[in-house]
Amino acid sequence: MSVESVESSFHLNLEAIELLQNALTTSFFEAYLEQVGNILDEYNVQVISDVPDTQTVEKLKTIYQELQSKNLESEEIRKLAQLLLLKGTQSEPVQANHQLTPDSIGFLFVYLIEQFYPNKKEALSILDVGVGTGNLLFTLLTNLKMSGYDSRGFGIDNDELLIEIAAANNQWIQANATLIHQDALQQEVPELVDVAVSDLPIGYYPIDSIAYSFETASKQGHSYAHHLLVEQAMKQVRENGFGLFLLPSNFLESDQSEYFKNWIGKSAYLQGIIQLPDELFKNEASHKSIVILQNKGTEAKQADQILVAQLASLKEPQKVAHFFTEVTAWKQANI
Repeated sequence: MSVESVESSFHLNLEAIELLQNALTTSFFEAYLEQVGNILDEYNVQVISDVPDTQTVEKLKTIYQELQSKNLESEEIRKLAQLLLLKGTQSEPVQANHQLTPDSIGFLFVYLIEQFYPNKKEALSILDVGVGTGNLLFTLLTNLKMSGYDSRGFGIDNDELLIEIAAANNQWIQANATLIHQDALQQEVPELVDVAVSDLPIGYYPIDSIAYSFETASKQGHSYAHHLLVEQAMKQVRENGFGLFLLPSNFLESDQSEYFKNWIGKSAYLQGIIQLPDELFKNEASHKSIVILQNKGTEAKQADQILVAQLASLKEPQKVAHFFTEVTAWKQANI
């Protein structure tokens, strides 16, 4: 992978997006969609009612000529897309639940999936019930492909702009994903999947009449959306299959945790909790952990020892290597 190619492509794409943003008098993210659309249309500039103007079109053509000389692989395009979207969030702040999942967490998910699904000869299907712009799902699909897996994804999100960006990136990256614009609690994918993943939106779900059909629903007031989404995701995972979710680190101690724990006791095994480094979060209240669940089935059992691990840092290779050794040893002894 060429860092220089990604970097130079970033600056060229950013320049094009800013030209489109000014010419179309639109938001950064809508200009981003326009830019990706032009790229997918073989670097043709879409002009409607003389917009963009001739001068802007000529500038874009010059940029596109240079971009066409770049030969980026799928993972490089994913990184490029992520960098551009992160740049967009600097000028147009987005709510916390819409932030991109960092690559460092995505790579941890890749490692865990490789541990739980070591057979690369079998096709692997992955569901993300809060896919957003798709960075977590695409990180998994591109990196698993590089590792030799035949993987495909399903992503659901109820935010129209986010799912549009995810759909554009899916085509640009050439990831093998089916994306659905819908409330994930009211939509199931057409088939059971092998593994569910999600960096879940944290907060209350507003439609109590729908929430009450879930075992994780609160008996009073609004229910936690992240609890409901975990339950919904695991319903769509095959027997013995795994779910990997980013949840608040205090998920076992929150005011609605009893409903969540009761549901786990009936339907799944809590196999592991990985506490993520402080460096990833702005404050203690925003801390999340990776929660590992496994559906019950003939080949599944509750681990004799639940994995409780703390990843001290993702910036120190020695600590990361120690963590990998710890997880591998636990998996061999318990799963």
